[in-house]
Amino acid sequence: MARTTLRAAAVLAVSTALMLTACTTTPSADSGDGEPQTGGTLKVLANGDVDHLDPQLVAYVPTYSVMRSVSRSLLSYAASDDAAERIVLQPDLVEEVPTPSADGLTYTVTLRDGVTWGAPDGARPIVASDVARGIERLCNPHISGALAGYFQGLIAGMDEFCTGFATVAPEVGPMKDYIEGNEIAGIQTPDDRTIEFTLVEPASDFPFMLSLDAADPAPIEALDALPDSPEFRRGFVSSGPYQVAEYTPDAKLVLERNPAWDPESDPLRKAYVDGIEMTMGVEGDAAMQQLQAGSADMLFDLTPSPANIQQLKAANDEKFSTMENGGVDQFMWMNTASANNDGALTKLEVRQALQYAVDKSAVVQTMGGADLAGVTNGIFGPGILGYQESDEYATEGGKGDPEKAKELLAEAGYPDGLTLKMPYRNVGTQPDIAQTVQASLERAGITVELTPVPPTDYYANFMTNPDNASSGAWDIALVGWSPDWQGGAARSVFQPQFVFDGTPQTYNYVDFNSDAANGLAAEALAAATPEEAADLWHQVDEAVMADAPIVSIAYRLKPNYHSARVGGFEPYAQSQNGDWTNVWLTK
Repeated sequence: MARTTLRAAAVLAVSTALMLTACTTTPSADSGDGEPQTGGTLKVLANGDVDHLDPQLVAYVPTYSVMRSVSRSLLSYAASDDAAERIVLQPDLVEEVPTPSADGLTYTVTLRDGVTWGAPDGARPIVASDVARGIERLCNPHISGALAGYFQGLIAGMDEFCTGFATVAPEVGPMKDYIEGNEIAGIQTPDDRTIEFTLVEPASDFPFMLSLDAADPAPIEALDALPDSPEFRRGFVSSGPYQVAEYTPDAKLVLERNPAWDPESDPLRKAYVDGIEMTMGVEGDAAMQQLQAGSADMLFDLTPSPANIQQLKAANDEKFSTMENGGVDQFMWMNTASANNDGALTKLEVRQALQYAVDKSAVVQTMGGADLAGVTNGIFGPGILGYQESDEYATEGGKGDPEKAKELLAEAGYPDGLTLKMPYRNVGTQPDIAQTVQASLERAGITVELTPVPPTDYYANFMTNPDNASSGAWDIALVGWSPDWQGGAARSVFQPQFVFDGTPQTYNYVDFNSDAANGLAAEALAAATPEEAADLWHQVDEAVMADAPIVSIAYRLKPNYHSARVGGFEPYAQSQNGDWTNVWLTK
């Protein structure tokens, strides 16, 4: 999965805690070489389009490159080759990263001087009411923000505001009237530069949530069109160093300099290039050929293919780099809702047997080897506050222990093994990964019946259909997950997948719940220091894995590539790509 659709004492200076993690990266050697140069047009190649050009609605990782260019956030991250440094929260529109009140419920931010909108009638200051308006737009009845739930359940009074908004006709006039005539009780704006957020419970990750474009300010003009409609896109008002000059859906996006942007007000973007031109509809091999020929510069939603990567590694091409994203991809859910095999997967010993049966190192090799993937053992991947290298079900080299698995199966009453149904996405390397898992389970006496599922149906219609779990249409299934923001993002991994409070979560396929993990998560969200929060989130990880609802298998490194004329290529964590607003062109 990419970023998902689901609903944070302060986890702020995270670098110390994150240095404890085993973050690795392969930096681009030219990222700091040469003097920055101003000018030119950065040419970006894409296969598809942005998911949205409306900041409140964005949830697709590649689109964060566009948002970085045209829409400033309250808080954000510096582009960096250093894996720990690039997920340290930084002030963007506000003067400093906020700390909570004594009770952990209130965060106050102050807007910088000189931050402006590129409004139709000229530069206009960004003010506190714009921040409130942005968050109010999240739950509009026309098309609500994918990440609205995180804010709605946390900011005091927002649930009530959104309940009222749901009764409004999904039309421009009524929606504008509602936003202008109502407010969220937990967002107060005592003056034009000050915003006070009051939460319903302590949330140490709330500042990290303010780095999401979902929380970006919205100008008054945003209420004059339906969210992300063609009219909204044509009239987009920028707060970043670039503005939309031309946009043709599924074909081209052209960004030009925003004359209202004041570089003195922006500590995170240098905006060296004069413009950015993104061409869509390009296939992967053709894109790589253009980058290597120097007729294009960077990639949007494309990455080098495994064959490309082999060639780049063999040539020691320094323009190739990789980075972590905090996700786990692959991991394997076990269907405890199924009556198959007399409910075998409801037995802890059987689920533990599967932990030992999977040869994780073989899966890593199938995913491209250590250059592109690594073994995982818990619910968090490298790059999340709370990730630690540990393994309750350790095997030598992550290769599995078939004999241990057989022993546990026998103890559970299955000395002759099991037969399990496993669907898989019929795309890319997924069939090969499924066959690798199948082969390792067979060594433990477990027969796996593979069923291909079209990739467009796998999540949308198969895995998220609870009837398929309860009817036993699957027993084990490979999925993946990435956090919805960076650094202090453990909530966005744990909450949507491993919490059941009576309301089924879309991606908690079997309504898994752990009272022990939930209690530790509440403590983590109320933690006073990053170190304390990190330790508690690690305990959450351990508590979930003690119940063994999943087999955590591997994380995937994001590969990036750029042309020879790109200088200053350093990753921006949200987009998992080089930062368009800080690269320059050398020729």
